[in-house]
Amino acid sequence: MDPVTWLLALLIIFSGALIQSLIGFGLAVVASPLLYLLEPRLVPAPVIVMGFSIALLTLVRERGQLEFKGLQYALLGRVPGGLLGATLLLLAPQDVLGLAIAAIVAIAVLLSLKRFELPVNRLTLFAAGTLSGVFGTIAAIGGPPMALLLAGKDPGKFRAALSAFFIFSSLIALVILALAGLLSTEHLWWSLQLLPGVILAYLLAGKMIHRVDKNKTRIMTLVLCSLSALLLTFKSLASLLG
Repeated sequence: MDPVTWLLALLIIFSGALIQSLIGFGLAVVASPLLYLLEPRLVPAPVIVMGFSIALLTLVRERGQLEFKGLQYALLGRVPGGLLGATLLLLAPQDVLGLAIAAIVAIAVLLSLKRFELPVNRLTLFAAGTLSGVFGTIAAIGGPPMALLLAGKDPGKFRAALSAFFIFSSLIALVILALAGLLSTEHLWWSLQLLPGVILAYLLAGKMIHRVDKNKTRIMTLVLCSLSALLLTFKSLASLLG
């Protein structure tokens, strides 16, 4: 990456990691469409690595709140979902993938606006894991299905549960991408260059987490995601029609 692209990508990752560290998810929802506009090769692999990193750091902070019971069913669903997502990555043209990422972000925003509770059982966990696998492998945006399902939990337990899920699901996604030939040493090198953004965001979040208005943060996140999805849609459509 050239210096300007690296600085912009670092700022995007920092913003997404800060939001995820504060509210439990959001790195990929914020970062994927913006990074895809900046440099398409940064999505999905480097974003998945960054999501793994902030999830690991967050779980260390919230480890006393973790309740892992039932998450194995969501992780089981992540496998077929990830395979389907990798197939789409191999078959779809770049501009079509841009539209797919924009659509996934739009779905994530709409789901985040809904205030309803689903029963948390083996079936719903498996279904959420499968959707997370498809979304996560295509665009690294695997959080919204699980966030919607676990929304009724205490904030600390919510962040811990999602972080545990992200850690294992990110590893599953990276293995699937590697087997499909979609993960290279270049992706890992880019991830290493972007890692300082995650670390800085985590350290700042540790000082802010008990003082920030999470509802306002959530609203700002949804607005930013909506704008980035619209911008990515227009860019992809212009390329397809041009």
